Amino acid sequence: MDAHIKKVYIPMTETGFYILLCLQQPNHGYGIVQRVEQMTEGEIRLTPGTMYGSLSKMEKDGLISFVREEEKRKIYQITELGRQVLELELKRIERLYRNSRQGI
Repeated sequence: MDAHIKKVYIPMTETGFYILLCLQQPNHGYGIVQRVEQMTEGEIRLTPGTMYGSLSKMEKDGLISFVREEEKRKIYQITELGRQVLELELKRIERLYRNSRQGI
């Protein structure tokens, strides 16, 4: 993983995190929006502009890839690079949580 990808994606935005998390299974933008809203019990609602801008950037950067089109919807899936970025972010979040529990 090159330095540019680390600089741009770590730490991740919640939008980026949830997109990669959801794309461990192939899905389309609206499906991701629905899944994120369900997982966060409505606390996070991704807007179409944010969603599609993020998908476009992540595809360009190689974190996700276009799989196929179904009923005029583009289906994406996480790539190996995307999995590596997601794993780094999960480790970062786990460290933050662990440190918060240990106190100062």
